[in-house]
Amino acid sequence: MKIPKNTKGVIGILTGGGDVPGLNPAIRAVTIRALREGYTVLGIRKGWKGLIDIIRDEKADNSENYSILTEELVNRVGRTGGTFLHSSRINPSKTSKSRVPIHLQDKYNAEVNDLTEEVLANLAFLNIDYLIPIGGDDTLSYAVRLDMEGFKVVAIPKTMDNDVPGTDYCIGFSTCITRTISLTHSLRTSAGSHERFLVLEVFGRYAGFTSILPTLAGAANRCVIPEHKFDIHRLTQLMLEDRYKNPSRYSVVLISEGAAFTGEEMIFQDNVTDDYGHKKLGGIGERVSDQMKLLSLEYNKGVPVNVINQKLGYLVRCGDPDAIDSIVPMAFGNLALDLIIKGIHGRLITLRNGRYDNAPIDIITSSKKIVDIDRYYNTERLRPKYNSFELQPLFLMTSL
Repeated sequence: MKIPKNTKGVIGILTGGGDVPGLNPAIRAVTIRALREGYTVLGIRKGWKGLIDIIRDEKADNSENYSILTEELVNRVGRTGGTFLHSSRINPSKTSKSRVPIHLQDKYNAEVNDLTEEVLANLAFLNIDYLIPIGGDDTLSYAVRLDMEGFKVVAIPKTMDNDVPGTDYCIGFSTCITRTISLTHSLRTSAGSHERFLVLEVFGRYAGFTSILPTLAGAANRCVIPEHKFDIHRLTQLMLEDRYKNPSRYSVVLISEGAAFTGEEMIFQDNVTDDYGHKKLGGIGERVSDQMKLLSLEYNKGVPVNVINQKLGYLVRCGDPDAIDSIVPMAFGNLALDLIIKGIHGRLITLRNGRYDNAPIDIITSSKKIVDIDRYYNTERLRPKYNSFELQPLFLMTSL
């Protein structure tokens, strides 16, 4: 595929990590603004994987690795969810032997390989002047690496967990919260009909924003988050109290997937890790459900309380973006182009205290963004706490 010349330059854009609503609007915003400013835009497919799979030969078929983006193309998909560029969880600096492209396996045959040299060569092969990666802290941690290598990068934060440091907001978070509230309210009808506990497991490996904010909004009675290990006996007692006070005799708890019992660690599906060292989480909701039903005998005068256990999972990250995840990506994309036009790079596009801004890109790897439990979580009552809403940002406890 021949890349058009005689432009101001070439901008590459990619999406990495999990899909969220708002990615396609961000790609659309970047592309339309860049084309109108005279740039060529290349969409790198499958995240960082597209930048290690490229074969540096003009005759090679690299159509699976990148494509030239047009206004017609991005307009067609810009209102939809997911990412039409596709995604992956590949980390070029820590690529496992099994994921090294065939044409590089003679050169890189260790169990874990750093392919940054190939990424930089491939960026040069594609004549890319600036790269705009859209992703969470894992995907963007490699963007920090490229910045350190001297490549021009402007990063856009995306993750429904909302845990990228340096910004109050990440693309995908609002839709996740909206869906969680809606699905929880829908499931109340079944919980109420059968007078049960309703246990809902939501995403959130290290940060509990996706469970604590819906609970603050009234979707649940209690929530347990990764930042505080919880006592299952205490949770059961609280849920029984809530159930008794409810005329429909049910109560609801939201469980972050990274939450853990007192004295225990996170629950994993298996020991397989991705290139960022993460094992796949899963099972805390089921474990809580089993224990609560058993303990209800002890705290409910020998009468068991049955449980509806539901993992919301991909239901909160699929489909079209809500209003905020349609507006913010448009702004983020244009902000990235503002920097590029000014010749500025090594920055993370941010939203802080209700205002769009940018920050040094290395803020992504300099800290962790989690719930401040001293300010926002009642560890005795296992629910959010908030003293005053005055002058607080829109999403409250997600501010820096």
